[in-house]
Amino acid sequence: MARKRKNQTLPEAEDRPLTKEMLEKMRPASEVVPEIVEAHARGELARNEPRRFRGPQKKPTKVQTTIRLDADVVAHFKKSGRGWQSRINTALRNTAFGGNAD
Repeated sequence: MARKRKNQTLPEAEDRPLTKEMLEKMRPASEVVPEIVEAHARGELARNEPRRFRGPQKKPTKVQTTIRLDADVVAHFKKSGRGWQSRINTALRNTAFGGNAD
């Protein structure tokens, strides 16, 4: 899930209107850095968009499944923070294999 950013305000010095002199000095990006503009047109530049999902695992070791658990069991694992699903996996592995989790 993407994190929401708080509204950020620019410092006053960067929030001023452009002067006529500033506008006259401006040049198109294609004149200043043509190699970057051309690479972008060819689709060779990395995109700054956040990834929407994880890519495929290099070595899949887990199976996605759905399991219904009692609310108090989930609450017990969640109260210790991130990684609660891994802790449930470890508890199930220890139960299934008698403590030989690896």
